[in-house]
Amino acid sequence: MPPAVSIVIPVLHDGPALRQLLDALPADPDCEVIVVDGGSDPAVDAACAIRPDVRLIRAPAGRAGQMNAGAAAGTGPWLFFLHADSLLPQGWFTAITGGGTDGDAASPVGGWFRFALDDRSWQARVLERLVAWRVAAFSLPYGDQGFFVRREVFAAMGGFRDMPLMEDVEFARRLVRQGPVHRSSLPLVTSARRWHRDGWFRRSARNAVLVGLYFLGVDPVRLARLYRT
Repeated sequence: MPPAVSIVIPVLHDGPALRQLLDALPADPDCEVIVVDGGSDPAVDAACAIRPDVRLIRAPAGRAGQMNAGAAAGTGPWLFFLHADSLLPQGWFTAITGGGTDGDAASPVGGWFRFALDDRSWQARVLERLVAWRVAAFSLPYGDQGFFVRREVFAAMGGFRDMPLMEDVEFARRLVRQGPVHRSSLPLVTSARRWHRDGWFRRSARNAVLVGLYFLGVDPVRLARLYRT
């Protein structure tokens, strides 16, 4: 009998974060865990080696392609795309498989979780509120909120577009057009390490500018170059 949920975790030089996630994720026959390495990272190999229930595959680097490869390898009726530097909330499995709650439709085609950060600072709380406003106003979550989607819907959508950046934004825009979505109130906690590294204002402002440029029609290839500067 296939698992109910296939968890797809794309990684690239993210061994320590993956190890933390897998340590917190108990083995469950109703779930299969597929790690898709975009490189050849010994730390990723080591993190997966201690979990015989975790399947490690490799694909060319690029989050969209890695997630598509993981989806193709999975067997569950639900696909759940999860970043390695995330921690799952209690009740996440029921939020995905149990149908809509929190006032959402009874049979969603997919959905996402509430954005939260593993930081106690006021800056983190402000950012969480801004993200909540963006999602409520525009139905525009990012990949760090953990997209889940029915397999047949994902197939009908053609998966993630092969883009070097903004693949999550593009996917979210198409997902909400497929039918009702479940906006779970459960917090999916993501690491604040990138804001610590880049600065709270600088990183948030850069992300907002890049998304704005994307909606103005700037090529994602060019945006990816700007992102790396």
